[in-house]
Amino acid sequence: MNAAIERARLDEPQPSATRTQLHPELNNAHVRFIGVSKTYDGRQGPVDALKGIDLAIQHGEIFGIIGRSGAGKSSLIRTINRLEQPSNGRVLIDQVDIGEFDEDKLVALRRQTGMIFQHFNLMSAKTVWQNVELPLKIAGVPKQQREQKVRALLELVGLQGKHTAYPAQLSGGQKQRVGIARALVHDPHILLCDEATSALDPETTQSILGLLREINQRLGLTIILITHEMAVIRDICHRVVVLEQGRVVEQGPVWQVFGNPQHEVSKTLLAPLQDNVPEALQNRITATPQTSQSNVILRLRFTGGQAQEPDLGALFSALGGQVRLLHGGVEQIQGHALGQLLLSVTSASLGAEELRKRAEQWAQQVEVLGYGV
Repeated sequence: MNAAIERARLDEPQPSATRTQLHPELNNAHVRFIGVSKTYDGRQGPVDALKGIDLAIQHGEIFGIIGRSGAGKSSLIRTINRLEQPSNGRVLIDQVDIGEFDEDKLVALRRQTGMIFQHFNLMSAKTVWQNVELPLKIAGVPKQQREQKVRALLELVGLQGKHTAYPAQLSGGQKQRVGIARALVHDPHILLCDEATSALDPETTQSILGLLREINQRLGLTIILITHEMAVIRDICHRVVVLEQGRVVEQGPVWQVFGNPQHEVSKTLLAPLQDNVPEALQNRITATPQTSQSNVILRLRFTGGQAQEPDLGALFSALGGQVRLLHGGVEQIQGHALGQLLLSVTSASLGAEELRKRAEQWAQQVEVLGYGV
């Protein structure tokens, strides 16, 4: 009888306090997607851009959305400010369903949701100052307040000396800084970035990422960005979700997804950042030892299971014999050691399997690639 009563209690709706205790990451989320789907009318019939998306994005985090072209990234991010209306499901901002907003509430929502774009979207006939000031003028903000706000924002993005310049006189990085300043004029709580660095060179990309990181820390903004550049996710995001054909196929902390991707799409997207075996080295590796002097070639992968980089001295000592580092490296992402090392080990007394077992004390994944001379 007691067991039956307990089962009945579990089937009853949970009080809100209990739900908060069970799923704080959902109940306290800044942005939450619940079963969000989006279908467009195509020439050859309906096209499903999003299919049952469930996500929770927390206050103050930098959240990345990645996927191949057509995966649904832009459709998803545009539901946050209702530029796209989901066909099914709900989008909650601070637990409020924005699908029920009227025009006045939508205007307020969009002012609290800044957006920066890949191609800057600046007005060529207006100066830097005028481009940043324009949203404030449209909102009817008094002139003195507009001047104070624009001056402070141009200083924040490092363009205080460019206020009279026109977009044609600016570099790509400077144009994006204007776009960021303009997105911040209404003191938004959320900043959406739609491929914000895709049109920039690597050096400029790093400066813009540094600015976004500073804004996140100083202003406490929740930043949600979509990109196809995995290096951008690695350098700035706290968590990441991988989309494929409108569905979530993988999500988690950046170090975890980068260190040990589970889905084939994630592995494909990450391939350019992975340390593969150089072709010249591959040509020197054989499946079986060719001579008594052949070395065992080991690949050690570090997938984030430890915080510190490996102690190479202790590792080499444990393997015994002569050990050479052929290729690889280890980096820190969110306090976790990620990377791989390719080692050549010469040991007269230890076979390949014993060397692999010893190496497993130092790395999360160890593989015998073969033998070399």
